[in-house]
Amino acid sequence: MAEFSPSNPVRVGFIGVGAVTAYHHLPGLRLDPRAKLTAICDADPTLLAKRQAEWGIEHATTDAIALCNDDSIDAVVIATPNDTHRPIAVAAAEAGKHVMAEKPLGLNAAEVGDMYEAARDASVVHMTAFTYRFAPAMRYIRSLVKSGGLGEPRHFRSQRFLDWPETSWGWRQYKDRAGAGDLFDMTIHRIDFAIDLMGPIARVCGAVARFAPRDKTADGQPCKPSEVDDWSSLIGEFQSGATGVWEGTTLAKGYHRDGFGHEWAEINGSEGSAVYRLHEPNVVLLGKRGHDLAPVAVPAEFLKPAGSPRDVAEGAPATVFRYDLIWEFISAIVEDRPAVPSFHDGLNAQIVADSVLDSHRRRAWVDTPIAPL
Repeated sequence: MAEFSPSNPVRVGFIGVGAVTAYHHLPGLRLDPRAKLTAICDADPTLLAKRQAEWGIEHATTDAIALCNDDSIDAVVIATPNDTHRPIAVAAAEAGKHVMAEKPLGLNAAEVGDMYEAARDASVVHMTAFTYRFAPAMRYIRSLVKSGGLGEPRHFRSQRFLDWPETSWGWRQYKDRAGAGDLFDMTIHRIDFAIDLMGPIARVCGAVARFAPRDKTADGQPCKPSEVDDWSSLIGEFQSGATGVWEGTTLAKGYHRDGFGHEWAEINGSEGSAVYRLHEPNVVLLGKRGHDLAPVAVPAEFLKPAGSPRDVAEGAPATVFRYDLIWEFISAIVEDRPAVPSFHDGLNAQIVADSVLDSHRRRAWVDTPIAPL
C-alpha cells in the first residue's frame, strides 16, 4: 500500500462537480493537507469547463470510467445522478481506487449490493456520504446513547421538513434516474443515523405520497411531471425492541430556515431524552426524568473529529461540519482502515428505504434483514 503524507498526498478525482461537490466536498478536501484534487469529471461539458477554470484543475474529462482507470488517481468521490453510481463505483473499485459516493448509493439494494461487494473484494476504502453523522450534536448524542447516558433507548423520532419550490427537480424527479424522491434523498439519511444510534431495524411499515406535479422548470418552461414522492414516512421496530417514527417532506411551507429547513431527531431513553436539530448543530436539547428539555452546548471534543483541521469557530455551523466527511474518507485511506459510514452502512439503509416502498405497495409490514458483510 502507498504511504500517503502531505508530501505524497492522496490524489482525488471528483466525478460530478455540481452544487454538493462545490459546497461540501471541495472545501473539505482543500482543508486536508494529506489530499490533493487531481482531476474532475462531469457529463456536462459546460459545467466541467467552468469548474476547471474556477478550481485551476488541469485534468478534466467527461468520461467517468476513464477517470476511474487513470493511474494518476488514488481515490474518487462520486456525486452524479443516482442511476450512474453503480457502474462508476464498480469500475473504480475494480481499478483499485478508493471510493466515496453520494446517497442513495443506487436505485435499489441490489445495485448497492454490487457496489459494496466490488469494493469489499477489491479491498479498497468505501464510504457513503451520510453527511449528518458528522453533525456535532449527532456525534454527542451517539456518545450518550452508547455510554448509557440516556438509559435504555426506547424511541427514535425524526422529522425533516423543507420548504422547497414546487418546480422541477430535473433528473431527481424521475424513477429511472433517482429511484425515489424525498425517501431516497432525505429520509435515508435519518434511517442511517437511527441504525447507528439504535441498532438494526427489524421491520417497517411505510408510505410515500406526491403532491407537487413539478411540471414546470424554475423559469416556467413545461417539463415531464414528477414521478417520485415529495413526502415519505415510516414506522419501524428495531431488533432491540425499540420503536422509531420518521417523516420527511419538501412541501412544509414556513420551514425555510435559510434553506436548511427543519430537522429534529430525538432519542427517548429510560432515563432521559436527547434532541439534535440541524439549524443548531452545536447544541443539543437534553432532559432527564421529571424535567424539561433544555439546551446544552456540545462539548468541545465532539465539535469535530480528532485531528480535523477545521476551525470550529469559523463558518455557518449547519454547513461546515459537512467538511469532516472528506476528512474521514482521507483518514481511512491514509490509516489503512475502513471508513465510517461504509458502503455496507449505505446498503443497510437502502434495504430499509426499499422496504418502505414495498410496504406502501403491499399495505403491509416488511422485514428488513441486515446485509451480510
